[in-house]
Amino acid sequence: MFDDRTDAGNRLAADLENRGLEADIVLGIPRGALPVARPVADALDADLDVVVARKMGAPKNPELALGAVASDGSVWYNESLIDRLGVSEDYLEEVRASEANNASRKADRYRETPGLPNLEGKRVVVVDDGVATGATARACLRQVREAGAAHVTLAVPVGSPRGLGDLEGEADDVIALEQPQSFRAVGQFYRTFGQVSDAEALEYLERGDR
Repeated sequence: MFDDRTDAGNRLAADLENRGLEADIVLGIPRGALPVARPVADALDADLDVVVARKMGAPKNPELALGAVASDGSVWYNESLIDRLGVSEDYLEEVRASEANNASRKADRYRETPGLPNLEGKRVVVVDDGVATGATARACLRQVREAGAAHVTLAVPVGSPRGLGDLEGEADDVIALEQPQSFRAVGQFYRTFGQVSDAEALEYLERGDR
């Protein structure tokens, strides 16, 4: 159990330091990951930025992820779920385009220039506050891969064993402090798990510039 996201970030940072992990840049998945990613970036002496993806919800059930799309249009589809629900190609394209636009606009709120920073040949650590299904993390990792990163690590305080297992093929390393079998939701492993505002997220990003 973590006190809050900052506590989780400090504990994750200590673990990564103990592993001797090296990074050129840490990318947090906003907004919830920024309080976790800030201590990680500080501990690894790396720049902090963001990578953004949006879940693509099913018809009449937006919380059920048909896949996810990143701000650059990189997309992952849950093909088995799509087939089982009989979702049309027209619906998929409509929700993909809409959520890609939302992801791009969200990313633009957190940086002055559009698009990811230069990741070519870089060692990148992608941080989230936890992994449930892993849909958004998968789309983010694919975006980082396609940007030319040399080595990609996904690091989280907690995640479902199944969700983390599904992500192992998307990153060079997947690191989680906790993988509880009784996993139901990320928030159950935090004593405080409130929403992170845009203003708070920006503050975590700006701390490294001071």
